[in-house]
Amino acid sequence: MSHKILVVDDEEAISLALEFLLQRAGYEVAVARDGVEALERIAAWRPDLVLLDIMMPGKDGFEVCQSVREMNDLTPQPKIVMLTAKGRDVERTKGLAVGADDYVVKPFSTDELLQRIARHLGQEAA
Repeated sequence: MSHKILVVDDEEAISLALEFLLQRAGYEVAVARDGVEALERIAAWRPDLVLLDIMMPGKDGFEVCQSVREMNDLTPQPKIVMLTAKGRDVERTKGLAVGADDYVVKPFSTDELLQRIARHLGQEAA
């Protein structure tokens, strides 16, 4: 069984590129376009890992991350990797403080991203 990854980004080009990359690496992938849809997908689909942008309509990535960490019935909790253009230390610190497992700044290396995902899912690098 392949791991399930939810890509949460309101930029369609980024979502499509990540979806293609992750499917090619053998993951089952779903996409959410905003924070509200992300929370619905997480509750219903139960992904193993969430790639989460910060700047989105509805609820931003910080709010989504905090909400997921407060879902007591969500066991096991998904790994959350914030994937964002917000690269200042204060944003990185806030992301980790609200429960993110990792923080990757755009633009990013696809090889490095796949390695980080594999590490969080307890796999050898893809």
